[in-house]
Parts: sequence; structure tokens; C-alpha cells
Amino acid sequence: MERSFIAKNPSVLWFLLGLAGFTIVITILSEASGAALISTSFVKTLGKTLCLCLVAIAMDVVWGYCGILSLGHFAFFGIGGYAIGMWLMYARTEDIVIASLENATLPPTPDEITNAIGTQIFGVVGSSDFPMIWAFSHSLTLQLLAVALVPGLLALVFGWLAFRSRVTGVYLSILTQAMTLALSLYFFQNDTGLRGNNGLSGLQNIPGLEAVSQATLSLWFFWASAFALGVGYVLFAWITAGKLGSVIRAIRDNEARVRFLGYHVESYKLFVFTITAIVAAIAGALYYPQAGIINPAEIAPIASIYLAVWVAIGGRGRLYGAVIGAAVVSLMSSWFTGGKAPDINLGFYVIGWTDWWLVLLGLTFVAVTLFFPKGIGGLFDLLQPRKGDAP
Repeated sequence: MERSFIAKNPSVLWFLLGLAGFTIVITILSEASGAALISTSFVKTLGKTLCLCLVAIAMDVVWGYCGILSLGHFAFFGIGGYAIGMWLMYARTEDIVIASLENATLPPTPDEITNAIGTQIFGVVGSSDFPMIWAFSHSLTLQLLAVALVPGLLALVFGWLAFRSRVTGVYLSILTQAMTLALSLYFFQNDTGLRGNNGLSGLQNIPGLEAVSQATLSLWFFWASAFALGVGYVLFAWITAGKLGSVIRAIRDNEARVRFLGYHVESYKLFVFTITAIVAAIAGALYYPQAGIINPAEIAPIASIYLAVWVAIGGRGRLYGAVIGAAVVSLMSSWFTGGKAPDINLGFYVIGWTDWWLVLLGLTFVAVTLFFPKGIGGLFDLLQPRKGDAP
């Protein structure tokens, strides 16, 4: 009798149980439950961390399993945030405009309402006209579709052009970084319709839920982030298991031999690149309503480099390693850059962690690369019995 997927991969069950237990504990301790042992801001931090864990898993699959060092996956994360942010800004501004015009002597026409919304949103960049890119911003359903379709199509086209040309290794990494830089520079322009350097703000105010407290909203998003992480983990565990996972890892280890055996390598790489881009965008769509703001700096090339560092620290080629790396670095970053870490007075110089955090992160990356090449996740190998040892 063939065993089930969970029976073949018990680590998936343990991860889901751990995630469920963690979610229950945070729920009980949150302000929304009444215990108030954990602040709303920290619940938001944890929710955002879960989203970063999800995009780290996507990065691990495309890099750790398939061998494609993509330095552009955080761009897909940002596109997902922009897609949902456009609806959030439009719907919230629409409510404000309608409320301000309801006492007018004459009822406002639809065109007047639209013009007023445009002025409110784009006045910061000296415009009041809705660009074509906002054509569906009034519809939550269409913008949710855009969260998946836009980055998916971008990844599909980019991957098809790159993989069919058999661009590999460092050259492919440079191409993905160039794509990210181009998107970032494009979003920085005021005439793109995305408010340039100002980005989209006020995303934490969910239209139609004004009566719901931020404590409750933060908990809802935390639940949604935990659910998305659980589904994403199971999805990628299934993809990397069985024959499909074996082919993907074989491409990573020896692409030429896999092609010689008759496999269409480009199709496998394109599938992995596209599906991970879509999952990264979904993670971004959950992240930025919790962050409250998104701007072009979020999709700059350095962000994707940080993503690769998280996966390397956690241990690439292990889904749980990507989760560990993203969670550890994210929470440590919040602690060090949030002013909670005490400064170190050397007498002649004071080390302020707000300024030195990136140096510490870089040193950690170097140390892990030199002494723990399998990352933090590789430490779990020490707990497994070696061949010849008693089980």
C-alpha cells in the first residue's frame, strides 16, 4: 500500500503543527484576545515575519533546489504589494471623498467623485488624472487577480527569454538583478502612476472595516499570513518531493546531463521560476497592509540580495531552513534597528546598532558561509543518527 504524502514527509506535519501551535499562542497573548501580553505592533511584526518566511521559501525552491540564483524575487514581492495597495488606496480615498461631499448642496456626479479621488491620490505628484495602470483599482477581485497574474506573466516572459537562450550561472543572476533595477527605477518616476518616491501609504486602514480595531485587524492578518505560509510550505514540499523534485535537483547539480537524458530543462526551470514568483507576490500582498506603506525602495536590488542572505543563513535546499533564516534575521533586524538593543560604549567610540546592524548581518553571513555551509538548518543533521549508529 502506497504511503501518503505526509507519511513520506513527516517534517511537513511537524512544521504545520508547530505553526498552528505558534499561531494559537500568539492569539491568546494578543491585545485582541484581551490578555494584552503582546502588543499590537509586535503582532504586526510577527505577521510580517511570516510573510518574509513565505517569500524565503520561494527563494529557496528557485535557488536551493533548482540552482537559479535569482536576485529579483523581492521585486515580485513588491509588485504584489503594489497590486493590493492600489485597491486599498482607491477604496479608502473613495470613502473619504464621498463622506466629505455628502453634505454638498447638489449631489456629486460620478465624474466629480472620480476627479476628487484622483486629486487626493495623485496630488502629491502634481496630477489628478487616473493613469491606465489604475483602471481596475476600484475592484478588489480584479486587483487580487493582478496580485498573481502580473508577477506571474512577468516571470513567465522573463524566464522564457532567459532560459531559452540558456543563460545560466552568474549571468542569469545579473539579468534578474537588472530586471529588478529597471522596475525600481521605473516605479521611482512620478509619471508612472504609482506616486513615485512617495509610494502608496495608509494601507493599514482597510476599507469597510473602520470600526474594527487595529489590534483585531493585526490578528486577522497574522492568521492570514500563517495560513498562507502553511499552504505555501505544503505546496513547495510537494513540488520538491517525488520525481519532479528529483528532476529539479538534478538540474541544479548537472543541467547538461539532465538535458542529455531527454528532459526539457527549460520547461522545468520556467515552471519553478514562475510559481515561486507568484507565491512571492502573494506574500507581498499580505505583508504591506501590515506594514502600512510601500515605495520603490522596497523592490531595489539590495532587497533581493538580503533575501538570498536569509536563505543562505537558514540553509538553502531545506524549506525549514529558509523559514528559520528569514524569521531569525527579520526578528533580529526589528530588535537591533528598533532601538531595543543597547549601545556598546567602547570609550573612544559608541557602537549604535541602528547603524551597525547591516555590518553584523554581513559578518554573520560570512561566518555561516565559512563554518556552517549548510546554514542554521544544517544543525538539525547533528540530531539525526549517522550510518552505523544506533537509531
